Amino acid sequence: MLQRRKFIKQTTAAATAGLLLSKNANAFFQLKDIPPIGLQLFTFFGIIDEDVPGTLKRIADTGYKEIESAFSKKGGYYGMNAAAFKSLIESLGMAWRSHHVLGAPFKMPPGAKMPTDAKGQPLKIPPMRNLKENMQELVDEVAAVGLPFLVCANTPISTMEDIKSSIEVLHKTGEACKKAGIQFCYHNHDAEFKMVDGKVPYEMMLNELDKDTVKFELDLAWAIKGGVNPVDLFNHYPGRFPLWHVKDLDASRENIMPVGEGTLDFKPIFAAASTAGMQHFFVEHDMPKDAYASIKSSIANLKKMLA
Repeated sequence: MLQRRKFIKQTTAAATAGLLLSKNANAFFQLKDIPPIGLQLFTFFGIIDEDVPGTLKRIADTGYKEIESAFSKKGGYYGMNAAAFKSLIESLGMAWRSHHVLGAPFKMPPGAKMPTDAKGQPLKIPPMRNLKENMQELVDEVAAVGLPFLVCANTPISTMEDIKSSIEVLHKTGEACKKAGIQFCYHNHDAEFKMVDGKVPYEMMLNELDKDTVKFELDLAWAIKGGVNPVDLFNHYPGRFPLWHVKDLDASRENIMPVGEGTLDFKPIFAAASTAGMQHFFVEHDMPKDAYASIKSSIANLKKMLA
């Protein structure tokens, strides 16, 4: 395992040296069994609630076969219960694989801007259930419809007290999911790779949470922005990353791009999919200017990349 200081030093050095982004690594891409390309519906946050069936049909028509859902302005599962949402997804020829929930009551990070709708108006976000307060009912709902994965989308990690409390919530949720026959995962941003009181939150989670009870959905781009080489993570923690988020970044690492239109080279990452234990991956683009154009470009580029 990586020691805390070594964790930052090695992964940052790898990213800085360009090991991850080297175009020469393409020759090592040999993934044979590629799961269907999925989509995280947060890409359509603020849009999908205007026409849920119509939005999902356009997503299906674009070629996406698997869906990971997120929170909705309408509450529940885009204004539906879990069974109705699953039925709608399947009627369009897609499979519902995973659902995102919050780890704690929602709070806007300091200095962050409230997301806006298509007209540029701040979104009115209703109260959202979370694992700290509503864990069992959230687990029970997805278990009742046979959903394979439940994912914590984010959780407080600003202080050591936050981290320890969040790890306890993740542990309890993992145990509840295990009893219900669901795999629980944690999804990262870049903040998890920044030291808090000399420790790396993400490494604490990897080391302190049971490797079978709590696995991880690695957001590849956020990890890279955090200075980490995903392939290094896979090698040091094999089999712990059954889910991935795939988005691209520009050279500044500040702007999200459709997959294939930024600067990240995903081929060496996909070549390590078996080491990671990857079962499903989902395209995601946070707050794109044109969500439909973004997902169309991403799937076309991915198909070429994975051919």
